[in-house]
Amino acid sequence: QVQLVESGGGSVQAGESLRLSCAGSGLNLDNNNIGWFRQAPGKEREGVACISSINNTTYYGDSVKGRFTIVRPNAARTVYLEMSRLTSEDTAVYYCAADPLRLSLQARHYTFWGQGTQVTVDS
Repeated sequence: QVQLVESGGGSVQAGESLRLSCAGSGLNLDNNNIGWFRQAPGKEREGVACISSINNTTYYGDSVKGRFTIVRPNAARTVYLEMSRLTSEDTAVYYCAADPLRLSLQARHYTFWGQGTQVTVDS
């Protein structure tokens, strides 16, 4: 059974940093394109960052460019989302997703999803 598990969420103050982790069971993340998404109450799911399984090429949503970094350490089988200079606008449930073929910031392109982790930024 394929399972993605996010961790590292929590409550922080504006301007602080947080690192989220995405681990997989029944699925080798190293062989998959990985995306991070977020969804705030009343809003659509938004693509935050994604990383290629082939050459670790990364893409970012406009709202997080320069503040968030998606990282896939060699052989770690974990993908991280390093978030800095957080603002209240970053408050959301964050999800990681995986797909063996498609790489994009669109949620519909991903096959496997985690349950999400809550990030709350207090201003």
